[in-house]
Amino acid sequence: MDMKTMMSGMMAEAPADMMMPMDQALMQACMEACMACEQACTMCADMDMGANMAMCRSMCMSCADMCHAMSRMMMRPMGMQAAPMMAMLQAMKAMAMACHAECMAHAEMSEAMRMCAQACMDCADACDALMASMQPSAM
Repeated sequence: MDMKTMMSGMMAEAPADMMMPMDQALMQACMEACMACEQACTMCADMDMGANMAMCRSMCMSCADMCHAMSRMMMRPMGMQAAPMMAMLQAMKAMAMACHAECMAHAEMSEAMRMCAQACMDCADACDALMASMQPSAM
C-alpha cells in the first residue's frame, strides 16, 4: 500500500467534527513535500564537506529537522489547533525559503544542491497552499 492511500484511508476514519477544517488533499501534499524536503536536506548536508559550506550544512540540517517536526504534527489531525498549525506552517515556509536561497548560492557546485533547493521550494509552496486552505473560522 502506498503512503497516499494509507493516509487517505486513515484520515477518512477520523471524525470530521473533531478535525480542523482544511483541505485534506493539500495537507497530504504538504506532508509529502515536507518528507521529500527532509530527505533532500539530510542528503545535501551530508554532501556539504567543503570548508566554506558550514552555513549550507547547518541550514540543511535545521530545515530537515523542521520538516520532520512539521510532517509529524500533520500526522496527528485530531490534536490540531489552528493557531499553532498556522505558526508552524509559517515557520516551515520561512526555513525552507532560507535553505532554498543558501543551496541556490552553491547550486553551481553540484546537481544535488540544485535538487535540494527545489525540494525546499516545493515544501514552501506546499505550506503556502495548505495555509490558504485553512478556513478563517478555524483560526
